[in-house]
Formats: sequence, C-alpha cells, structure tokens
Amino acid sequence: MIFDDNYFMNEALKLAKMSYIEDEVPVGAVIVKNHSIIAAGRNRREKQKNALNHAEIEAINNACRVLNGWRLFECELFVTLEPCPMCAGAIINSRIKRVVFGAKDLKPGSFDSIINLLECNNYKTQIKSGILKEECSQILINFFKNLRSNKNFI
Repeated sequence: MIFDDNYFMNEALKLAKMSYIEDEVPVGAVIVKNHSIIAAGRNRREKQKNALNHAEIEAINNACRVLNGWRLFECELFVTLEPCPMCAGAIINSRIKRVVFGAKDLKPGSFDSIINLLECNNYKTQIKSGILKEECSQILINFFKNLRSNKNFI
C-alpha cells in the first residue's frame, strides 16, 4: 500500500463522512507522523454544543496527548477543508510542519483563499491544497444542499 497525500486525505474524508451522517458539517482531519496516522478529528460542534470542536482542533488535541507535548513540528495535518482562522492559529502554534487540505474555503479560509495567516507569523508551515479537491468539495456541497432542502439551517 502506498501512503501518500491521497491516501491520508481519503482517511480524512472517511471522518468527514462520519460527521455528515451525524448532521455535522462534514470536515475530517488526520495527523501523520513518520507516514503513520497518530491522531484524528472531525467536526462535532452541533452534538457537543461547542464552537471549538472543529476537526483540526480535535486532531491537534489528540496528537498532543499521543506525543505528550504541544510541539507537533514532525507532523503533517490532512484536512478536507481549508482551515479557518481559529484552526490556522492552532496549527501555527502547535508547529505542524505541513498542512494538506482538499477544498478551499471561500469564506474564512486562512491559508490560501481569503487571508494567509502564515504571512503574519515567523513559523512557516508548508501548505499544499487541492488534494482530492472534488471529493472534499462535493461532500460539503451535498451537505449544505440537503440542509437547505430540509430547512434545518445550522
């Protein structure tokens, strides 16, 4: 089996699908160290009634526990949607060396689309976008289309 960016993004997509099933915005994230997934996260804001429960935050929290420290400088984050400002700040502060995301976020995207928080910081995380872009975008499109048709706006 080849452990490349597509493989790890597919793992993040599996988590996004779990969130979708639970009526959460379908975003999934995995943290990888030495070509192995060490932590994962997915959106759980609605179920847990907490604005901080983004996929990236959950994955970072889990990785810090696994590694028993807050510095994740040997880790990579794969996430289905471009991080928001809160998640971008957590990524920068945890020193994640590389972020790979699928779909751009044209509203609060903070690494490429709207702003680039890396320009405001001395720690430079590597960014790669567009991995499995269509799949990552489509699950979000379907989720919000179904949400609008059910008139159950989040």
